[in-house]
Amino acid sequence: MVGWTCMCRRRAEVPSPDIYLEITIMTNPSPHFFKTFEWPSKAAGLELQNEIEQFYYREAQLLDHRAYEAWFALLDKDIHYFMPLRTNRMIREGELEYSGDQDIAHFDETHETMYGRIRKVTSDVGWAENPPSRTRHLVSNVIVKETATPDTFEVNSAFILYRNRLERQVDIFAGERRDVLRRADNNLGFSIAKRTILLDASTLLSNNLSMFF
Repeated sequence: MVGWTCMCRRRAEVPSPDIYLEITIMTNPSPHFFKTFEWPSKAAGLELQNEIEQFYYREAQLLDHRAYEAWFALLDKDIHYFMPLRTNRMIREGELEYSGDQDIAHFDETHETMYGRIRKVTSDVGWAENPPSRTRHLVSNVIVKETATPDTFEVNSAFILYRNRLERQVDIFAGERRDVLRRADNNLGFSIAKRTILLDASTLLSNNLSMFF
């Protein structure tokens, strides 16, 4: 695991009464940081990096323009769309900050259940989205990791999702996405095999989660 954390502490030197801050850089963070992203051994090539970033920009455009059926076509049949709960924990309990695969989650979806959500959000009886939300998906900090499986990539990205609905409802979500992408024979060049959404907030003030991340 590669990463760093900064720890500051006060220390008094003897005989000097001066107090100063000592900064210690730790190259191996505590293993309690849950599901820490593993950096690739080398950066992806510029062509691959650009392809995947362009895929994300176009995916965001589909969602922001409510082209939900076209977006759904990007999901693989074995898709796992997962958003765990986040809780406030002491540092020593960092591994418990997010709920696990077998625990309660905001989303724990398969291809079939995602299809049900698409049908609901595009119908006239899905009152959580009728009138519909106005969204803006911003994606950045894209890190691509090639895997042992050909044409399959693990991709880490940061996102901000702005949602406005009716006259006064405004919600802003920020967080991180852990995706598995596969090359695909479609207009965007990739499909989504897995998406894990890690929100920065532990308490959600939105009245629903009817949008897609």
